[in-house]
Amino acid sequence: MNSALLTNIARFILLLMLQIAIFNKMDFLGYINPYPYILFILLYPVNGNKYGLLFSSFLLGIIMDLFCNSGGVHATAAITLAALRPTFFKFSFGVSYEYQTIRINDKLTPERFSFIAISVISHHFILFLLEAFRLSFVLQVLLRTLFSTLFTIIICIILIYLFKPTRR
Repeated sequence: MNSALLTNIARFILLLMLQIAIFNKMDFLGYINPYPYILFILLYPVNGNKYGLLFSSFLLGIIMDLFCNSGGVHATAAITLAALRPTFFKFSFGVSYEYQTIRINDKLTPERFSFIAISVISHHFILFLLEAFRLSFVLQVLLRTLFSTLFTIIICIILIYLFKPTRR
């Protein structure tokens, strides 16, 4: 096993444990729920195995659904985020993102911030829309998406800098 695979496995387990043990218990005013477990999908290597990302995203989401008793909404949102990730990379970094070595956990640039923001907004909107599953709750879905996105982005940026690998 190579170090990238071990890093991804450790990141998967750590983010899932943090989400289940700490962040799932946070619920501010009924609108703010942070979901930083999606950092696994965001930090997955750009040149990594795409099917590995889709499978691990599904696994991440389905485990979240088991712990949240949420019937597949996390799995759907996680797989959708994993599938849309290349599009978000192109939007944020330009067409040549595949040929660059983009590391999301480097210094926060406008490109990196836009990638994180678009990804989190998309994930949360899909998650809350499927959770509500009624058009009459559109305002509530939008409010939950907005507030939870802001909180999740803050937590994601803090986690990225906390666990940032040191340069040798």
